[in-house]
Amino acid sequence: MVIQFGRDICGHLDSAESREWLVTNGIGGYACGTIAGILTRHYHGLLNAALQPPLERTLLLTKLDETVSYGEQTYALHCDRWQTDSVTGHGYQYLERFVLEGTIPSWFYAFEDALLVKRVWMEQGANTTYISYCVKRAIAPVKLSLKALVNFRNHHHSTRSDDWKMAIQPISQGMQVVACEGATPFYVLSDRGLYTPHHEWYQGYHLAVERYRGIDPTDDHLHAGTFEIELGVGDTVTIAATTEVPTSIQFPGAIKRRRGYEQNLLGHWYSARYLAAQQAPLWMESLVLAADQFVVARPVEGEPEGKTVIAGYPWFGDWGRDTMIALPGLAIATGRLEIARPILRTYAQYVDQGMLPNAFPEAGTSPGYNTVDAVLWYFEAIRLYHSVSHDCLLLDELFPVLAEIINWHQKGTRYNIHLDNDGLIYAGESGAQLTWMDAKVDDWVVTPRIGKPIEINALWYNALLVMARFSELLGVSGKHYHDLAAQTHQGFQRFWSDSLGFCHDVIDGPGGDDDSLRPNQIFSVAFPASDSFRPGIGLRACRAELLGPPLLSPQQQKALVDTVTKQLLTSYGLRSLAPSHPDYSGHYGGSPVERDGVYHQGTVWSWLIGPFIQAHLRVYGDPALATTFLAPFADHLRDGCIGTLSEIFDGDAPFMPRGAFAQAWSVAELLRSWSLIENSASCQ
Repeated sequence: MVIQFGRDICGHLDSAESREWLVTNGIGGYACGTIAGILTRHYHGLLNAALQPPLERTLLLTKLDETVSYGEQTYALHCDRWQTDSVTGHGYQYLERFVLEGTIPSWFYAFEDALLVKRVWMEQGANTTYISYCVKRAIAPVKLSLKALVNFRNHHHSTRSDDWKMAIQPISQGMQVVACEGATPFYVLSDRGLYTPHHEWYQGYHLAVERYRGIDPTDDHLHAGTFEIELGVGDTVTIAATTEVPTSIQFPGAIKRRRGYEQNLLGHWYSARYLAAQQAPLWMESLVLAADQFVVARPVEGEPEGKTVIAGYPWFGDWGRDTMIALPGLAIATGRLEIARPILRTYAQYVDQGMLPNAFPEAGTSPGYNTVDAVLWYFEAIRLYHSVSHDCLLLDELFPVLAEIINWHQKGTRYNIHLDNDGLIYAGESGAQLTWMDAKVDDWVVTPRIGKPIEINALWYNALLVMARFSELLGVSGKHYHDLAAQTHQGFQRFWSDSLGFCHDVIDGPGGDDDSLRPNQIFSVAFPASDSFRPGIGLRACRAELLGPPLLSPQQQKALVDTVTKQLLTSYGLRSLAPSHPDYSGHYGGSPVERDGVYHQGTVWSWLIGPFIQAHLRVYGDPALATTFLAPFADHLRDGCIGTLSEIFDGDAPFMPRGAFAQAWSVAELLRSWSLIENSASCQ
C-alpha cells in the first residue's frame, strides 16, 4: 500500500505541516515529523530512543538541515519556524512528491533537472534511525550538506540551552555525543563523505502544535556538526543516528531488512485470511503495518521475550486497558499469535488484588492500578487468543490467576470495587478515575462515574461466561461462574429505561442514576461475545453462538443501537456524549485543563467503532452495510499521521483529528471490525 501526495499538498506549508509521519523500532523508540520538515511538536525528531525499553524515551537527533549545491545554485531543503513566527528554509517548495512506502516516509525533492530522494526508517529492535539520500536524476554532481541538530531530553519536555556544553568527539564515520556526565552516548554516522564538528545552539524554535495545546512552544537544539557529501546519479548516502556501538551498524542492506520485515507482516495478515469470504480493501495493509508499531518488547522475569503495547504515539507508554482492548486487533486479527501469548503472560505477572495496572510509569517504580476495566478486558483477550490458537497450556497456566481475579471482585478490592447483592459490579470513590473515561485535572475527576457503570457490568458478565467456558475446557466445574453470571444477567435490566428508550450510563451513583447518553451502553449489545471460531482463520467464525443469554431483549438492542447511531455516530467513531447534553463540547483544544475537561464530553473516540460494528452486526446482520461505516477511515490514512489512525476527533464536523496522532486501539479495532464483517459475510 502506497500513500502519496503531490505538490498540491507538499507545496503549501499549512497542508504539508499538518500531515505527520511515524517510524518505530519495536522497543519503544520512534522517529516522527511533518511532511514539510518543520518542527511543530516537542516529540518531533529523527531519534527518540527508548533508553530503558520500552520507556525513558529521549530525544537525541532532532533533525538534519539539508542544503544542496547544484551547478551555480544552492537550495535549502529544510524548513524552520522561529519564536518570532518567521519561517526560514522553505524546503517544501522543492518537494515534488511525498510517498509513504509501507511505513517508510520518502521525500522527492526537485530542483532544476535534479531529483533527490530522502527516506527515513528504523532498525527493528535497536535505537537506530537511518536517513538515506539518493540522487535519482542529475547531469552534474549534487553536493549535499547536512547539519546535525541534536539534543538530550525527555521527549515530553523542551530545552533551554543556556551554557550547556555537550562533549562532541569526531570518530570514524561521524561523531559521538555525550550530552552530560552520566548520559548515554549516542552517535551520528555516515557511510560516506566528510564530517566537521561544531557546537552552536540554535535557539527559539517555535512549535505550532504545542502552542495550540497550551504547552510551552519554544525549544532549542544544538548544531553538533556537518556532513558534506558529493553524489552522482544513482549514488546514495546513508546517515545513522544510534545508541548502539558504531561498529555494529550495518549500512548495507538496512532498507532491505526493513522492507523484508514489513513484507513478513503482510504475509501473516494474508495467511490468516486465506479462506476469507471477501477481499479486504487494499488500505487495510496500511493498518496491518501500523498495528506492528505499537507492539514493543518488555522483558520481565520468567518471560525474557515479554511484550507489551504502546497505547499511542507520540506521548503514551504501555497501559493495561489499552493493551487488552487492542490485543485482538493487533495480534490475532493480523495472524500474529506469537506476540499475543507473551503479552498475556507478561501481564499475568502484574495482576495484583485482582487488578491489572493502568499504566507503567516512566521511572520504573510500582505501576498504578486505578482501572476497573483493564482486567475484565484481559478475560476477553485470553478468550479470543485461545479460540484461535487452542493453546490449552497457556489457559491452564492462567486459569488460577483468572479465578483469583473473580474472587477479589467478589470480596472487594481497591477503590471500592466489589460485587453487589444485585449481581452488578460497583466501583469508585472520591478522587479516583477508574473507567476508560479517565480524565483528571489535579483533584478534579471530570467524569467520575462512581457507582455501577454499564460497560463494566457488560464486561463482568462476559468474564463470568468466559470462566465458565474455560472451566469446561479444563475439566473443572464452572457452576459457580454460571450462577454469578445468572445473577448479573438478572440485575442488568436495571440499566434499561423505558422512558429514555436506552440505558443509563451509571446506576446507583452518589447522585442516583445517570441518564447521560454515552457510548458505553453499546457494550451491552456487543457482549456477551461469540463463542465459536474456525481454527486457522483469525477471528472468522460461522454460526457463532453467544457465550450466554444476551443482556437485553432484541427490541431493546435495536432501540439502543438506533439511538447511538442517530446521536453518537460520526465518520470516525462515536461521540463520548450526545450533542443534546448541556455538558457537550464539539471541539477539543486549548490548555491541558480545557482539553481534559472535554476529553469525554463529546469528543469522538475512533476505537469505539469496533464495539459499534459488533453491536450493529448483531442487530442488523448486514455486513455490506457495516462496511460503509469503515470507509471514512481510508481517507483519514491520508490525513493526520499518514498511514495510521488518530486517537480522537472533534465532536463537530469536519471532525478534525486530535490527541495522539497514532493510537493502538484505534488501529486495532478497525482491524478487528473487518474480521467481524468477514465473519458475518461468511455466514450468509
